[in-house]
Amino acid sequence: MRIDLHTHSTASDGTDSPAELVRNAAAAGLDVVALTDHDTVAGHAEAAAALPPGLTLVPGTEYSCRLDGVSLHMLGYLFDPEEPALARERDLLRDDRVPRAREMVRLLRERGVPVTWERVRELAEGTVGRPHIAAAMVEAGVIDDVSAAFTAEWIGDGGRAYVSKHELDAFEAVRMIHRAGGVAVFAHPLALKRGRCVPESAIVRLAEAGLDGVEVDHFDHDAAIRDRLRGIAGDFGMVATGSSDYHGSRKPCPLGLNTTAPEQFEALTARATGAKVIGPPAS
Repeated sequence: MRIDLHTHSTASDGTDSPAELVRNAAAAGLDVVALTDHDTVAGHAEAAAALPPGLTLVPGTEYSCRLDGVSLHMLGYLFDPEEPALARERDLLRDDRVPRAREMVRLLRERGVPVTWERVRELAEGTVGRPHIAAAMVEAGVIDDVSAAFTAEWIGDGGRAYVSKHELDAFEAVRMIHRAGGVAVFAHPLALKRGRCVPESAIVRLAEAGLDGVEVDHFDHDAAIRDRLRGIAGDFGMVATGSSDYHGSRKPCPLGLNTTAPEQFEALTARATGAKVIGPPAS
């Protein structure tokens, strides 16, 4: 089985609609795909309705979190989307993205960058985020590609036009996902290329607090980091996942670039009580 547990659609910052994403996942030879848009479950219904024969969908969300002053992402899978506390938190996380993005556009314009909020909002069909601002900067000819925006020069963490946003405490994220019957996996925990990361000791602290898994096989992790994370997962009884972190044409990482072993996937889903995977339609 080929299992990819981290993808994005136009419900957040991907370029495929949820329906296109599941069709592309099937075309890429995947058996299982998780839709994990940022701070929203808005794409799940469309993805489920368009699910091709032979493909299983895992509903999920990538939550914006913070720990010891460092931003991080927590993948929640198979939680009850109607659970009130977690639903309220998603609303807070998503709604705060709009004033944040508007302020970053203002700061960019102060620095002579010809981007507009109207264009950023057009590019963001769903939850607005920094990749949409970066895409507008590419369109304006300011930078060559989206990744060039995520620097100290522009909108990278701590950059000249960076604005912080509401983020959920990482320990509280684990607790809330569990209370909604889901499982929590730390996304790309040591992606040092992206900027500041929490130390490995923080991963251990989260494991001791009930973290279910860590995303080990990710394009931002080199071989040595993957080995260290796999060791931590094994030492603390956590699941080790792998994924593409697919964003369509916005990032150079195709579906199935990294995958999760079937036995790890089974261990992950066995822990969930809030929702079930959505199986392929009957033939």
